[in-house]
Amino acid sequence: MTRVRITRRAAITGAAALALRPAQAAEKIRVGKAVTSSFPFSGLELGKEQGLWAAEGLEIEIIAFAGDGRMQQAFGAGGLDFGLGSGPGMGYAVKGVPARAVAALAGPPRNMALLVTNNSRVKTLDDLKGRSVGVTTAGSLTDWLTRQLSQEKGWGPDGIEVLPLGEPRARFAAMKSGELDASVNSLEETLSVQLRGEGRLLATFGDIAPDFHTHVIFASDAMIQKSPETVRRFLRAWFRIAAFMRDNREATVKSVARTMSVPESVVEGAYAEEISMLSFDGVFSLKAVEVIRRSLKDMGIVETVPDIKAMFTTEFSPLK
Repeated sequence: MTRVRITRRAAITGAAALALRPAQAAEKIRVGKAVTSSFPFSGLELGKEQGLWAAEGLEIEIIAFAGDGRMQQAFGAGGLDFGLGSGPGMGYAVKGVPARAVAALAGPPRNMALLVTNNSRVKTLDDLKGRSVGVTTAGSLTDWLTRQLSQEKGWGPDGIEVLPLGEPRARFAAMKSGELDASVNSLEETLSVQLRGEGRLLATFGDIAPDFHTHVIFASDAMIQKSPETVRRFLRAWFRIAAFMRDNREATVKSVARTMSVPESVVEGAYAEEISMLSFDGVFSLKAVEVIRRSLKDMGIVETVPDIKAMFTTEFSPLK
């Protein structure tokens, strides 16, 4: 047998062996989302459907929580590798939670709204002074937005009574019984209630905090220190998902509607606002971080205004 034939046979045998070798197993990671009812966070499921996580060699387990505080507790217990949460959630790192923000996910809170019942005594934002507003958990985005509204109105951080009541269902039940005057919900939740004729949109929060990070991406300290390349792969996949959501409206509306369990017409109605606030590069805004940093003391998350470096890392996304 000639050397050429031996070489060819070896090449064929080697190729066959490679073909029979099982594909490298995807890296399994645990990803939390602070709430179930969020258009941006629904990108986790959309990324699964479109194979965008798998393209980066990642297999994600999605865990939903009833607010930022609960998700940060899970980080503290070592139960999460990544999380999609709120800008104010960056304050938990200062308190010792072993996770920090690694990228900006969304800007001004155009996707958050105040919901009231049809027979509510609250007709305008001015009527909220001294009234009760339901939020998810203490220290959450919904908590921060309510207190920020009170500050903007000149009522101080406690001009509105803030009640952490968890899931939207519990808050809506409290409104119907008269125990609660209003609730901070996602725009989609609010539009769904309005579509059913059970409540109405009082206002959205887009103008309350124009310089703000509504959502950020968190990674556990262990992941940042031991597997920085996994963090980079996670972010590459996420921002491909964000671009897909921007460029494929119909598919995105269908996927998000399924994940949030709301009519497609509701997601369609909120689509423009949601996409307009998404980040497509993860860059942190210094102005937005400053707004959040100075508000953390008012919210009671920290006792003093924290050092900006303690809130997030620019190892994976820059600050501008």
